[in-house]
Amino acid sequence: MEHCAGLDISLEEASVCVMDGDGLVLWRGTVACDGASIVAALRFRAPSLKRVVLEAGLLSNWLWHEIRRLGVPVVCVDARHARAVLSARVMKTDANDAESLAQLARIGWYREVRVKSEASQWLRSLLVARERLVRVRRDLSNQIRSFLRHYGLRLGTVTSRRFAARVRGLAAGVPALQELVAGLLAAR
Repeated sequence: MEHCAGLDISLEEASVCVMDGDGLVLWRGTVACDGASIVAALRFRAPSLKRVVLEAGLLSNWLWHEIRRLGVPVVCVDARHARAVLSARVMKTDANDAESLAQLARIGWYREVRVKSEASQWLRSLLVARERLVRVRRDLSNQIRSFLRHYGLRLGTVTSRRFAARVRGLAAGVPALQELVAGLLAAR
């Protein structure tokens, strides 16, 4: 008899539900939310595992790769599609969500999400981090310009390379402003 499993994951632990092909729940439990712990529990509780289903979310990309790397057939399903099924339950708990996901795995009624490769995810993270740093630097520059204006000082057009020297030169005559912009320039 083939087994299917559903995983409801969070930072600390994963709720797991294993069921047989007829929909009978064979095991429900929680394990640490890491690939090795989940796979060990699944191999023990569901020796003839056909499919594991987990819902798309923040942790699903990383966990999908971990579980797949350990040789377990795992499917990541569309969160909106899964939400429609999960909301049909009267009581929403992690254990019930895991059971509903196991039902999806059993009957095959789900919309699979293409999980990004680890290289793609790393590159996206790198681009997001760069974008955030550029935005922070721009915000700090604008804040420094604003503080200078409070004292009637105008920075004007200046290159990024000469920005700090020009700000220090303008703030030199105002001791309180010197302290204020020094910290902001260091952060910038």
